[in-house]
Amino acid sequence: MSIVTLLPFIVLIGAMFLMTRSAKKKQQAAAQMRDDMQPGTGVRTIGGMYATVKEIQQDTVLLEVAPGVHAVYAKNAIGAVLDDAEYNRIVHGDDEDLSLEGTVVPDDASSLTGGQADGEDDAKIDLGKKAEGDAAPEEVEAKDAKADGEGDTK
Repeated sequence: MSIVTLLPFIVLIGAMFLMTRSAKKKQQAAAQMRDDMQPGTGVRTIGGMYATVKEIQQDTVLLEVAPGVHAVYAKNAIGAVLDDAEYNRIVHGDDEDLSLEGTVVPDDASSLTGGQADGEDDAKIDLGKKAEGDAAPEEVEAKDAKADGEGDTK
């Protein structure tokens, strides 16, 4: 056999080796993250629920999902271990980034519409639809007849 005929097989085997190696590294990193969990740390489950670790067993974790509410989860169900700042920002709404201090945030959507004040007329947007009064009189009569059940020959 020549090297040219073996080349596709060699490339395929190499690609499979690289893919399995990277997947194995990801699995090891996830296992290490789960092993590094300590009681009191914030976590996110693979289902997207945020909770605090209370106890760690061999294959399970006791999570406090709300004050006084505990649930037992498999260790494999922990998607991410969060640092304290990120957990507090997400769960409690604590914002340690005070760079926005002093800025005024509007409580309505006026910033999206160009800042028009109350009482100002909004410009009409043409969506390509005709208003009821824009239709020809024959079209309006045909609509009325159809609505009344007339004009149906079935």
